[in-house]
Amino acid sequence: MQKVCAVVLCAGDGKRMKSSRPKVMCEVLFKPMIHWITDALREAGIDDLCLVCSDRSDEVQKAVPGVEIAIQYERRGTGHAVMQARDYLTRRRGGDCVVLCGDAPFLSAEVIERSYRHHKEGGNAMTVITAELADPFGYGRIVRDSRTGLVRGIVEQADTDSATAPIREVNSGAYWFQIDYLLDALGALTTDNRQGEYYLTDTVTYGARRGLPVGGFQADPDVILGANDRAGLLRLNEVARARTLQAALQNGVEVLVSDGVIIGADVTVGPDTRILPGTILRGRVTIGSGCTIGPNTLIENSTVGDNTTVNACQVFDSEIGSSVRLGPFSYVRPGCKIKDNAKIGDFVELKNTVIGERTSVAHLSYLGDAELGQRINMGGGIIICNYDGKHKYRTVIEDDAFVGCNTNLVAPVTVEAGAYVAAGSTITETVPAGSLSIARARQVNKEGWRGDPRGGSRE
Repeated sequence: MQKVCAVVLCAGDGKRMKSSRPKVMCEVLFKPMIHWITDALREAGIDDLCLVCSDRSDEVQKAVPGVEIAIQYERRGTGHAVMQARDYLTRRRGGDCVVLCGDAPFLSAEVIERSYRHHKEGGNAMTVITAELADPFGYGRIVRDSRTGLVRGIVEQADTDSATAPIREVNSGAYWFQIDYLLDALGALTTDNRQGEYYLTDTVTYGARRGLPVGGFQADPDVILGANDRAGLLRLNEVARARTLQAALQNGVEVLVSDGVIIGADVTVGPDTRILPGTILRGRVTIGSGCTIGPNTLIENSTVGDNTTVNACQVFDSEIGSSVRLGPFSYVRPGCKIKDNAKIGDFVELKNTVIGERTSVAHLSYLGDAELGQRINMGGGIIICNYDGKHKYRTVIEDDAFVGCNTNLVAPVTVEAGAYVAAGSTITETVPAGSLSIARARQVNKEGWRGDPRGGSRE
């Protein structure tokens, strides 16, 4: 899409959401609504974006870096919002612009692309993206010319009459414009209406009165869905959750019961993977085929290979290989890489750690800032002491090592290949390859210390 740009209206302040955040930062499936829109635009090949924000725009700017920002200091209607991008649009004369709302997350890349083709093939000055609803109450009705099919006007709910009220085709709030036409139309907008605002919908009438072609592209009804309050946001989440679940099922994913299962918009799950109740997959997650995920599992911004089991765990920003057994009740913090055929058992916490192939960390351990090789056996209760109060250090455990239960490894330290560490040791120095390290006090028995075990006094 050459000479194509987008203006996204983001100035809603979230008052009806009872939120301190801008409305477009409210999340649908754990993803801010503005990211649904900007991701769809970029997937459609539109990278030149201008966001029209309120004067509290810092959070939006941080969430969507690398775009132009226009500020709407007053709320005087949708037309007024687009006016704030006039300088941006003037620098792009001769091209086309899509204008859309940042709180209507279901406008897909496919609809953006298809509506643009419709716009160009019709030689339209403007194209309204529309939808047909069984119950159009509350939406602006699309009035078309019966002969040409072009759009002649948009009638808001309050202004409908017996002729326009039954119309089921409604305005989505998204439009394509020839930029030169849009600039001319913005200059002609007035506040001569009940609300005293500049309506972007008046640009339709502006074109129709001048005999310019104004088209209408009808899309799926979901394109009109937005949220003004928490109840509306809940509906968006319910719609999005149903859509992602249905897509997973169509791709061969097995969901026995959908209770508590939430699959995010940027999640990919391979066929024959089983998703159990209480599983939440959010952010950019990729899961291979033949896995079992859940129950009661959270995976965020991570990858999981094939035939892996993740049972009642939390995994963040990490890579899990194939044929791995993870859990139950394991916590994988950011920066971990668990390689193929490894086993991470119950109540194990990992942070910024590499676990080699066929290595077992069976239970009740904390491994932080460590690198473990292949075929290592880690007993229960092992703690890597990676922090000295000021700095964190790495621990290296090489291939085929064995670390006994209740061992402390005080970083930085290395256990070399094939070495053994006796249970209960505190290791502060390198353990040479093939050796046995015992770092604990010698057992001393004080006989008679307690006295008569049948109740005598202590000596």
